[in-house]
This record gives sequence, C-alpha cells and structure tokens, in this order.
Amino acid sequence: MGTYNMTEAENFLAELIWEKEPIRSGELVKMAVQRFGWRKSTTYTVLRKICGKGIFQNQAAVVTARISKEEYTGRKGEQYKQESQDSPQPKNAAAFSKSNKPGSNDIEELVTLIEENTRSDQCQ
Repeated sequence: MGTYNMTEAENFLAELIWEKEPIRSGELVKMAVQRFGWRKSTTYTVLRKICGKGIFQNQAAVVTARISKEEYTGRKGEQYKQESQDSPQPKNAAAFSKSNKPGSNDIEELVTLIEENTRSDQCQ
C-alpha cells in the first residue's frame, strides 16, 4: 500500500466503517443514505476506491478494515513526514501569504533553518 490519502467523501465512509465494522455492504449503503444523503451508486463507488487503496476490504458483501484507524493515521503521518523531508521548499514557508504574514518567531525559525542548511551545505 503506497499512499495514505483519502478524499473527504472517502474519509466520511471510512469513519463510518471503522465505527461499525464488520458491516454488510447493504447496511453500509443504508447508513450512508441516512448520514450523508448518498445514493447507492455513490456509496459503492467510494467503497470501491477505498478498498482499492488497501485500507478496507469487501468480501462476501461484508466490509471490514484491513488496517485500523490508528494504524492508518500513523502511516499517514509517516507519509507526510517523508514527503516534507523530500520537499525542496519547506511547507511552513509556503503557508505565508499577504493575508497571513509570518510573526517574528516564525521569521527567526526560518532564518535559523536557512542558516543551518547553508552551513551544512558548505561543509559537504
């Protein structure tokens, strides 16, 4: 299983499955209609996608989790951490815009980060 990102709709259904598993797929459809106002086809489409990601399985019309919510959250955190380390631009620097200017502590942290990376680059 490579990626641990779900869309908002996938997250809605995942939360419901983790809450009620094991659950028959027909019952899941009924609950999705009640909670989210989804049609049967929408529920099965979203279910197929999250099963395809390896997070859930639908065998003999019974839906169960392949990984727990806690394990998913942990793996997602590890994925984010790895992506942040691989990113050429710090995500916190990209978060600043004209409407959200950095405070003095933010600027100090960024300066320190730049200086540390500049020093380590020069030593290599």
